[in-house]
Amino acid sequence: MLILGLDPGLGTTGWGLIRAEGNRLSHVANGKLKTDTAAPLPRRLAHLDAMLSALIIDHAPDGCAVEEVFVNSNPQSTLKLGQARGVVLCAGARAGLDVGEYAARLVKKAVVGTGGAEKAQVHAMVSVLLPGVKIDGADAADALAVAICHAHHIASARRIP
Repeated sequence: MLILGLDPGLGTTGWGLIRAEGNRLSHVANGKLKTDTAAPLPRRLAHLDAMLSALIIDHAPDGCAVEEVFVNSNPQSTLKLGQARGVVLCAGARAGLDVGEYAARLVKKAVVGTGGAEKAQVHAMVSVLLPGVKIDGADAADALAVAICHAHHIASARRIP
């Protein structure tokens, strides 16, 4: 099963694609989707949608997982993040993918073992769980972590009678 993990952001959306075969996970690809900060918001959202659609067509994942929005101290930033997340959710759903949504604390717990893990710890554990992977920055590492969390969630659900 190919799982696309997404870490939504208006400026940069991280993505990571893994293959899950039973309990085995392997890296397929990862990267960042960037929008032009000088462009108007509607154009940035449309560009993000187009890039996501192309990514999904190119890789044909079986499932998709997205990190949930966290509320930060700047309401405008939170709203923009929410709008980008809406585009990400819509792109996955429009492609017919089942989309899993995971809180950041749950992703950290699935990958590191504690919900309070630092970004550097998440990045390090992703590298351990996917040996030899070259990660394209923190956003891609977070996206791979979301994909790993989704893979664990699916595997656990299969074990429950």
